Amino acid sequence: MSRYNEQFLKQSPLAVLNVLRDLHRDRIPLRVSWGTNQFISHILDISSQALIIDYGSQEYENRAVVRAENITLSAETQGAKIEFTVPKVSSGQFLDLPAFTMPVPPELWFVQRREYFRIAAPLHPFYYCKAKLPDKSFVRFRLCDLSLGGMGALMDEAPPPALKSGMMFTQMELDMGEWGKFYFDAQLISLSERKIVDSKNETISTPRLSFRFLNVNPAIERTLQRIIFSLEREARERANKVR
Repeated sequence: MSRYNEQFLKQSPLAVLNVLRDLHRDRIPLRVSWGTNQFISHILDISSQALIIDYGSQEYENRAVVRAENITLSAETQGAKIEFTVPKVSSGQFLDLPAFTMPVPPELWFVQRREYFRIAAPLHPFYYCKAKLPDKSFVRFRLCDLSLGGMGALMDEAPPPALKSGMMFTQMELDMGEWGKFYFDAQLISLSERKIVDSKNETISTPRLSFRFLNVNPAIERTLQRIIFSLEREARERANKVR
Protein backbone atom coordinates (compact mmCIF):
# COMPACT_ATOMS: atom_id res chain seq x y z
CA MET A 1 0.00 0.00 0.00
CA SER A 2 2.92 2.36 0.67
CA ARG A 3 3.62 2.51 -3.07
CA TYR A 4 1.12 5.40 -3.23
CA ASN A 5 1.81 9.00 -2.30
CA GLU A 6 0.38 9.95 1.11
CA GLN A 7 -1.62 12.76 -0.54
CA PHE A 8 -3.98 10.07 -1.89
CA LEU A 9 -4.79 8.63 1.55
CA LYS A 10 -8.31 9.39 2.85
CA GLN A 11 -8.63 9.00 6.64
CA SER A 12 -11.76 10.96 7.47
CA PRO A 13 -14.63 8.54 8.28
CA LEU A 14 -17.03 10.66 6.22
CA ALA A 15 -14.66 10.77 3.20
CA VAL A 16 -14.15 6.98 3.35
CA LEU A 17 -17.91 6.37 3.55
CA ASN A 18 -18.59 8.71 0.62
CA VAL A 19 -16.12 6.86 -1.62
CA LEU A 20 -17.61 3.48 -0.68
CA ARG A 21 -21.16 4.79 -1.22
CA ASP A 22 -20.17 5.94 -4.72
CA LEU A 23 -18.80 2.47 -5.49
CA HIS A 24 -22.05 0.97 -4.22
CA ARG A 25 -24.26 3.37 -6.19
CA ASP A 26 -22.38 2.82 -9.47
CA ARG A 27 -22.03 -0.95 -8.96
CA ILE A 28 -18.28 -0.72 -9.55
CA PRO A 29 -16.61 -4.16 -9.48
CA LEU A 30 -14.42 -4.85 -6.46
CA ARG A 31 -11.38 -7.08 -6.64
CA VAL A 32 -11.01 -9.02 -3.37
CA SER A 33 -7.47 -10.40 -3.01
CA TRP A 34 -5.34 -12.16 -0.41
CA GLY A 35 -2.09 -14.00 -1.01
CA THR A 36 -2.31 -15.42 -4.53
CA ASN A 37 -6.12 -15.65 -4.43
CA GLN A 38 -8.73 -13.23 -5.69
CA PHE A 39 -12.31 -12.88 -6.89
CA ILE A 40 -14.57 -10.13 -8.22
CA SER A 41 -17.44 -8.81 -6.10
CA HIS A 42 -19.74 -5.78 -5.60
CA ILE A 43 -20.78 -3.73 -2.59
CA LEU A 44 -24.28 -4.76 -1.50
CA ASP A 45 -24.64 -2.32 1.41
CA ILE A 46 -22.54 0.27 3.22
CA SER A 47 -23.16 1.98 6.55
CA SER A 48 -20.93 3.46 9.27
CA GLN A 49 -21.18 0.09 11.07
CA ALA A 50 -20.34 -2.38 8.29
CA LEU A 51 -19.43 -2.98 4.66
CA ILE A 52 -21.31 -5.86 2.98
CA ILE A 53 -20.15 -7.38 -0.31
CA ASP A 54 -21.41 -10.14 -2.55
CA TYR A 55 -20.10 -13.71 -2.60
CA GLY A 56 -17.64 -14.64 -5.35
CA SER A 57 -18.54 -17.04 -8.14
CA GLN A 58 -16.40 -19.95 -6.84
CA GLU A 59 -17.37 -21.73 -3.63
CA TYR A 60 -13.78 -22.64 -2.68
CA GLU A 61 -12.78 -18.93 -2.84
CA ASN A 62 -15.72 -18.02 -0.63
CA ARG A 63 -14.59 -20.58 1.95
CA ALA A 64 -10.94 -19.52 1.73
CA VAL A 65 -11.44 -15.78 2.17
CA VAL A 66 -13.17 -16.30 5.54
CA ARG A 67 -9.99 -17.97 6.84
CA ALA A 68 -7.71 -15.25 5.42
CA GLU A 69 -6.33 -12.15 7.12
CA ASN A 70 -5.48 -8.68 5.78
CA ILE A 71 -7.67 -8.82 2.68
CA THR A 72 -7.19 -6.11 0.06
CA LEU A 73 -10.17 -4.71 -1.82
CA SER A 74 -9.61 -2.53 -4.87
CA ALA A 75 -11.69 -0.89 -7.58
CA GLU A 76 -11.17 1.33 -10.58
CA THR A 77 -13.50 4.10 -11.65
CA GLN A 78 -13.22 6.51 -14.56
CA GLY A 79 -11.50 8.99 -12.26
CA ALA A 80 -9.48 7.04 -9.73
CA LYS A 81 -8.17 3.78 -8.34
CA ILE A 82 -9.47 2.91 -4.87
CA GLU A 83 -7.79 0.45 -2.53
CA PHE A 84 -8.12 -0.53 1.13
CA THR A 85 -7.41 -3.43 3.47
CA VAL A 86 -9.59 -5.09 6.10
CA PRO A 87 -8.26 -7.48 8.77
CA LYS A 88 -10.97 -10.16 8.34
CA VAL A 89 -14.31 -10.84 6.64
CA SER A 90 -17.15 -12.91 8.01
CA SER A 91 -19.79 -14.88 6.18
CA GLY A 92 -23.43 -13.97 6.62
CA GLN A 93 -26.54 -13.00 4.69
CA PHE A 94 -27.95 -9.89 3.07
CA LEU A 95 -31.56 -9.89 1.82
CA ASP A 96 -31.62 -13.68 2.37
CA LEU A 97 -28.60 -14.27 0.11
CA PRO A 98 -25.04 -15.19 1.14
CA ALA A 99 -22.77 -12.18 1.67
CA PHE A 100 -19.54 -11.14 3.37
CA THR A 101 -19.53 -8.56 6.17
CA MET A 102 -16.49 -6.60 7.29
CA PRO A 103 -15.70 -3.45 9.27
CA VAL A 104 -15.61 -0.17 7.36
CA PRO A 105 -11.91 0.58 6.76
CA PRO A 106 -10.53 3.51 8.80
CA GLU A 107 -8.69 4.72 5.70
CA LEU A 108 -8.44 4.08 1.97
CA TRP A 109 -6.34 5.10 -0.99
CA PHE A 110 -8.04 7.24 -3.63
CA VAL A 111 -5.47 7.58 -6.39
CA GLN A 112 -6.35 10.05 -9.11
CA ARG A 113 -6.06 8.43 -12.53
CA ARG A 114 -3.86 10.24 -14.99
CA GLU A 115 -5.13 10.67 -18.53
CA TYR A 116 -4.10 7.56 -20.40
CA PHE A 117 -2.41 7.85 -23.78
CA ARG A 118 -4.29 5.78 -26.38
CA ILE A 119 -2.59 4.27 -29.44
CA ALA A 120 -4.33 2.88 -32.52
CA ALA A 121 -3.60 -0.80 -33.14
CA PRO A 122 -1.82 -1.63 -36.43
CA LEU A 123 -3.92 -2.80 -39.38
CA HIS A 124 -1.48 -5.66 -39.84
CA PRO A 125 -1.08 -7.94 -38.04
CA PHE A 126 -4.47 -7.97 -36.31
CA TYR A 127 -4.46 -8.57 -32.56
CA TYR A 128 -7.45 -10.58 -31.38
CA CYS A 129 -9.34 -10.67 -28.09
CA LYS A 130 -11.59 -13.36 -26.68
CA ALA A 131 -14.15 -13.11 -23.87
CA LYS A 132 -16.52 -15.59 -22.27
CA LEU A 133 -20.20 -14.63 -22.06
CA PRO A 134 -22.49 -15.66 -19.16
CA ASP A 135 -23.88 -18.52 -21.27
CA LYS A 136 -20.28 -19.90 -21.52
CA SER A 137 -20.03 -19.09 -25.25
CA PHE A 138 -17.08 -17.04 -26.48
CA VAL A 139 -17.08 -13.79 -28.41
CA ARG A 140 -14.07 -12.77 -30.52
CA PHE A 141 -13.06 -9.29 -31.67
CA ARG A 142 -9.99 -7.51 -32.94
CA LEU A 143 -8.07 -4.78 -31.16
CA CYS A 144 -8.72 -1.27 -32.46
CA ASP A 145 -6.86 0.89 -29.92
CA LEU A 146 -5.11 0.39 -26.62
CA SER A 147 -4.27 2.38 -23.49
CA LEU A 148 -3.30 1.53 -19.92
CA GLY A 149 -6.92 2.14 -18.93
CA GLY A 150 -8.71 0.09 -21.56
CA MET A 151 -9.12 -0.75 -25.21
CA GLY A 152 -11.37 -0.38 -28.23
CA ALA A 153 -12.25 -3.42 -30.34
CA LEU A 154 -14.09 -4.17 -33.59
CA MET A 155 -16.26 -7.16 -34.45
CA ASP A 156 -16.50 -8.81 -37.88
CA GLU A 157 -20.15 -9.73 -37.33
CA ALA A 158 -23.16 -8.48 -35.42
CA PRO A 159 -22.67 -8.70 -31.64
CA PRO A 160 -24.65 -11.49 -29.93
CA PRO A 161 -27.77 -10.38 -28.00
CA ALA A 162 -26.12 -11.44 -24.72
CA LEU A 163 -23.43 -8.77 -25.12
CA LYS A 164 -24.57 -5.70 -23.15
CA SER A 165 -22.98 -2.44 -22.01
CA GLY A 166 -21.89 -2.62 -18.38
CA MET A 167 -21.05 -6.35 -18.51
CA MET A 168 -18.02 -7.52 -16.56
CA PHE A 169 -15.59 -10.06 -17.94
CA THR A 170 -13.13 -12.11 -15.90
CA GLN A 171 -9.79 -12.91 -17.50
CA MET A 172 -10.57 -11.68 -21.00
CA GLU A 173 -7.79 -12.78 -23.35
CA LEU A 174 -5.84 -10.30 -25.48
CA ASP A 175 -3.42 -11.95 -27.92
CA MET A 176 -0.68 -9.44 -28.76
CA GLY A 177 1.25 -11.76 -31.07
CA GLU A 178 4.99 -11.38 -30.48
CA TRP A 179 4.39 -9.77 -27.08
CA GLY A 180 2.36 -12.71 -25.86
CA LYS A 181 -1.13 -13.16 -24.40
CA PHE A 182 -2.56 -11.02 -21.62
CA TYR A 183 -5.55 -11.67 -19.39
CA PHE A 184 -7.63 -8.85 -17.95
CA ASP A 185 -10.73 -8.36 -15.90
CA ALA A 186 -12.65 -5.77 -17.90
CA GLN A 187 -15.97 -3.97 -18.16
CA LEU A 188 -17.74 -3.29 -21.45
CA ILE A 189 -18.39 0.46 -21.31
CA SER A 190 -20.18 0.93 -24.61
CA LEU A 191 -21.37 -0.77 -27.79
CA SER A 192 -21.46 1.43 -30.87
CA GLU A 193 -20.76 1.40 -34.59
CA ARG A 194 -17.79 2.64 -36.55
CA LYS A 195 -18.80 3.96 -39.97
CA ILE A 196 -16.30 4.38 -42.81
CA VAL A 197 -16.78 5.14 -46.50
CA ASP A 198 -14.96 2.68 -48.78
CA SER A 199 -13.41 3.24 -52.21
CA LYS A 200 -16.80 2.62 -53.86
CA ASN A 201 -18.31 5.44 -51.78
CA GLU A 202 -20.33 2.93 -49.76
CA THR A 203 -20.71 3.27 -46.01
CA ILE A 204 -19.51 0.26 -44.03
CA SER A 205 -20.65 -0.12 -40.41
CA THR A 206 -18.61 -2.20 -37.99
CA PRO A 207 -19.64 -2.95 -34.37
CA ARG A 208 -17.24 -1.19 -31.98
CA LEU A 209 -16.74 -2.11 -28.32
CA SER A 210 -15.10 0.02 -25.63
CA PHE A 211 -13.64 -1.77 -22.62
CA ARG A 212 -12.24 -0.50 -19.34
CA PHE A 213 -9.58 -2.63 -17.68
CA LEU A 214 -10.22 -3.40 -14.02
CA ASN A 215 -7.39 -3.55 -11.49
CA VAL A 216 -4.42 -4.02 -13.82
CA ASN A 217 -1.44 -5.07 -11.70
CA PRO A 218 1.77 -2.99 -11.89
CA ALA A 219 3.77 -5.67 -13.77
CA ILE A 220 1.21 -5.94 -16.59
CA GLU A 221 0.83 -2.15 -16.65
CA ARG A 222 4.57 -1.79 -17.24
CA THR A 223 4.45 -4.37 -20.07
CA LEU A 224 1.46 -2.62 -21.64
CA GLN A 225 3.33 0.67 -21.45
CA ARG A 226 6.26 -0.86 -23.38
CA ILE A 227 3.87 -2.23 -26.02
CA ILE A 228 2.13 1.14 -26.41
CA PHE A 229 5.47 2.93 -26.80
CA SER A 230 6.58 0.34 -29.36
CA LEU A 231 3.33 0.65 -31.36
CA GLU A 232 3.70 4.43 -31.28
CA ARG A 233 7.28 4.19 -32.60
CA GLU A 234 6.23 1.80 -35.39
CA ALA A 235 3.37 4.12 -36.41
CA ARG A 236 5.78 7.06 -36.52
CA GLU A 237 8.22 5.09 -38.68
CA ARG A 238 5.43 4.11 -41.10
CA ALA A 239 4.30 7.73 -41.35
CA ASN A 240 7.87 8.87 -42.09
CA LYS A 241 8.19 6.31 -44.91
CA VAL A 242 5.03 7.61 -46.55
CA ARG A 243 6.37 11.18 -46.70
